[in-house]
Amino acid sequence: MNDDQLIEQTLDGNRDAFGELVTKYQVRLYNTMIQVVGSAEDAYDVAQEAFLQAYLRLNTFRQSSKFYTWLYRIAFNVAMGMRRSHRIRGWNGDMKQDLTENLEDHSKRPEEYLISKENIKFVQDSLNELDEDFRTVVVLRELEEFSYEEIAEIMEVPIGTVRSRLHRARSMLKERFARRIK
Repeated sequence: MNDDQLIEQTLDGNRDAFGELVTKYQVRLYNTMIQVVGSAEDAYDVAQEAFLQAYLRLNTFRQSSKFYTWLYRIAFNVAMGMRRSHRIRGWNGDMKQDLTENLEDHSKRPEEYLISKENIKFVQDSLNELDEDFRTVVVLRELEEFSYEEIAEIMEVPIGTVRSRLHRARSMLKERFARRIK
């Protein structure tokens, strides 16, 4: 069943339909929120609150955008609200899960695996050094593969701002990577 059908069923009173939406998107939202807020515990809290708010406001969802884009926007707002109220410890690099955990190849020889882990840590640290707006746009574009339009909608900024922030973030990361090679 597609998202629109699940939403329609939920609005008709079928809570199990919303449960299917949660099952479909919970891991993706949680993993993305780890990158945004920097801790597994905070990401869990943000995801839970986002799903609750999405359920309560589902009747306001306009199907002109994808459900996940709308859900992510809610989660992003929850995360920013929690950060403003200091209920999020902030981006601290002490993540329970590696940024590219799903890309690791454990069949490598031990020395290759250690180099890979070192590179992953370097990428995480590099993202950690970016300001929140730059880090968020990189996560949305490079990890979540959102379009520029979707990122603009999520962050509530013009597309030009998205392009500018992404360009600047990539430049900062490129500089950091170049320093590492020297």
